[in-house]
Amino acid sequence: MKLVVRVKLMPEAEQAAALLATLRTVNEAANWVSAVAFAQGVPREYELRKHTYAQLRSQGLGAQAAQHTIKKVREAYTTLKANIKAGNLGRPGSKRRGKAESKPVAFRPEAAQPYDDRCLSWQLDAQTVSIWTTAGRIRQVRFVCSADGLKMLREHRQGESDLIERDGVFYLIATCEVPEEDQYEPDGFIGVDLGIVNIATTSTGYRAAGRGLNRRRTRERDLRAKLQKKNTKSAKRRLKARARKEQRHVKNTNHVIAKRIVTEAERTSVGIALEDLGGIRQRVRLRKPQRVMVHSWAFAQLGEFIAYKARRAGVPVVHVDPAHTSQTCCECGHVDRKNRVDQALFVCRNCGVVAHADRNASHNIARRGAEVWNAGRESRVPATP
Repeated sequence: MKLVVRVKLMPEAEQAAALLATLRTVNEAANWVSAVAFAQGVPREYELRKHTYAQLRSQGLGAQAAQHTIKKVREAYTTLKANIKAGNLGRPGSKRRGKAESKPVAFRPEAAQPYDDRCLSWQLDAQTVSIWTTAGRIRQVRFVCSADGLKMLREHRQGESDLIERDGVFYLIATCEVPEEDQYEPDGFIGVDLGIVNIATTSTGYRAAGRGLNRRRTRERDLRAKLQKKNTKSAKRRLKARARKEQRHVKNTNHVIAKRIVTEAERTSVGIALEDLGGIRQRVRLRKPQRVMVHSWAFAQLGEFIAYKARRAGVPVVHVDPAHTSQTCCECGHVDRKNRVDQALFVCRNCGVVAHADRNASHNIARRGAEVWNAGRESRVPATP
């Protein structure tokens, strides 16, 4: 499976200027290619190359850089078409969809630029790279990364790497092809109930409380509003310094939770059952104070982290229908909306079982996971003679 390793470049002043100028140049060229593609009805990559390659080369782009710029533009239109088909940009005739379809795809000046091994080489022992720029190839550009990241680069790096710039810092995003472990036959399933008050609750008793994360989100949101209201130069500097800080904290929290769940499943040789929560934001009706909290809920990211860590460890993962898991008694199977007394308390109206609501739901998810797994296995009944 494909994983990425992000390394931070530590260029000298002249090297940084060359990298910045390169990103600005290739993305300006990408915007021109995008305009040509839009005017030509977005032809295939080979046809688009006929209309643009010579001009890009005359502008000073190297052969590989020109090829990658054209490919980047064509892939952007492919992504746009897929989003429109999936309804991610609204229904036909909507303002958002009409805006996306009425003009060429635009690229930011610092948007990522792909590099292959012809225009980027790695010296892993010295922790430097040699990279093509519009000012010529620059060598011995230092980079830093974690020990695990360096090991993954050494053993599994394959394919292209992307150069990006964020807040004046340059990064290389390297693609690594990591082999997956063989999936074992699970001896049961761990059910994982995802939520906002409790980020994740498992049927084995682990509960990742969301109180600290939610309080931090509220604090960050209030601070952003305060700084935006001030609108001074120092306030803008503070806003820029804190940009994406909350996002990074949430991502790290989800990594920690996912690692713990997968490690527990691997240790006990069981599978993981997750709720299929796709489209939940469109299905639920919310009061205004709840909307910010629900729309900042990173359940999809946590699910992706659990899934890819499980594939690396060979742990089976299944997704189940979450309907009524919080209203069903895990002991007797009785379903009633009144069973869920409040956010934390579950009291079965049939058998009288009292339990934590999320823990009860996780047991129901684990049971459904086993049912889905058994339904998907090959039949072991001997063939009829």
